[in-house]
Amino acid sequence: MNRSGLKFTTLAVLLALSSSVSYASELTIAQPASATAMDPGFLKEAATLVDNIFDTLILRDSAMQLQPGLATSWKALDDTTWQFDLRKGVNFTNGEPVNAAAVKFSIDRILDPANHAPTISYIRTIKSVEVSGDYQVRIHTDGPDPLLPTRMSRYPTYIVPPVYLSKVGAAEFARKPVGSGAYTLKEFIPDERVVMQANPDYWRGKPAIDTVTWRPIPEATARITALLTGEVQLVDSVPADLVTALKNKPGIHLEQVKGGGLTIYLGLKNDEKPLNDVRVRQALSLALNRQAYTSQLLHGFGTPTGTMAGAKDFGYLNVPAPAQDVAKAKALLKEAGYPDGFTLKFQAPRRYIASAEVGQAIVQDLAAIGVKAQLEVPEWSVYTQQVASGKQADMYMLAWGSTQTLDADAALYPILHSGEPYSTVSSPELDKLLNASRSTVDSKKREQLLQQIQQEVAKEQPLIPLYREDSLYANGDSVTFKGRADARIPLFDLRVK
Repeated sequence: MNRSGLKFTTLAVLLALSSSVSYASELTIAQPASATAMDPGFLKEAATLVDNIFDTLILRDSAMQLQPGLATSWKALDDTTWQFDLRKGVNFTNGEPVNAAAVKFSIDRILDPANHAPTISYIRTIKSVEVSGDYQVRIHTDGPDPLLPTRMSRYPTYIVPPVYLSKVGAAEFARKPVGSGAYTLKEFIPDERVVMQANPDYWRGKPAIDTVTWRPIPEATARITALLTGEVQLVDSVPADLVTALKNKPGIHLEQVKGGGLTIYLGLKNDEKPLNDVRVRQALSLALNRQAYTSQLLHGFGTPTGTMAGAKDFGYLNVPAPAQDVAKAKALLKEAGYPDGFTLKFQAPRRYIASAEVGQAIVQDLAAIGVKAQLEVPEWSVYTQQVASGKQADMYMLAWGSTQTLDADAALYPILHSGEPYSTVSSPELDKLLNASRSTVDSKKREQLLQQIQQEVAKEQPLIPLYREDSLYANGDSVTFKGRADARIPLFDLRVK
């Protein structure tokens, strides 16, 4: 029996034997990868965990509307100044006050070039933060920035305690963070577990669930097995090939957010031969069978796309994914001077839905046009460090999105503008358009600029969009959970019966 058959046999036994599981009052959540650090301003991974430890000035509700958070109100004073009035009486869990000085400190540390924050792209428009009162700040931007309020709703603009962080240092803070959020960090053992305790003094009220444990379980079948045996009650990132086995299973609820995941793409080192030739990049894109990846390997839980922006993003342009065309790809390579192809290094992590398997399929597709892709599947913790420092392979698989703003800017600027931590692109034309999109207040003109950027990417292929994943979750009936368009798992909103 092959491994796939064994996997389904094992699950079949569990599905047959398992019944409705009775859960304790605590909640355990399974994830595909371990957190590597907990400093919310220097994340190299999703903000799922730190969302629950820290607060932002502005929140986003389940309908994706902006709501007061640590700021009770905000307004634009002029084209380049926004004023935020802060909520009084809120403290960090170590007793420090959440005040204007803390807000300034939190943003300034991201903007400081000496700190090399990988998340700086999102708030690079900020020129300075002014303390205009004990509980009031004014944020000054380099130019008009219509997205400033949304930038204050997620990373990297979590508010951190200045005294504690300055005392323990950045490295210790990343291991033992202190915030003002709904939960405090009780235990953090990388690759094993993260344990959070409800904050009884949380300004929105004490959370309903006392203790939440996040368990990294990289192996897909093991995550589902843990759910079926009651070891965990919620699974983040259900493997697509096991969805059918879970459907209609008593006591188990499947949650699918169509297009709610990230966009998977291939990053390319544009400044290195042969990838500096647009014809080569176009050939690589045309060699790929995106429809087969999503229908066969993702089992339909993904949508091929030709753009990095998501359908719910402001400024989204529906760019169809290029159809596979091996003959045209070969012709482009010949025209570029590579009739016999070439060799490149390629990295694909086991982090996204069937991503390693998709990586193998990409290798086969590229071989059909003479390109020999040497595939490496690195550990996620290693890979995140490599990508953020420019040490990744010639071609690399990564996921990106705009869940923190629901605006195409977040899906485009950080990975397309030259000089940004996650960008391997250097295009004066794209830089000009990206800069203009960030300083244009007129919504119609800004939308046109964002769409023009997506058209330019489709033509020049400085990176290669593949498909947009669906978000897939599974939970026991004892857990009240609803998937969100911004991919958050807000523990404050969850309930255990």
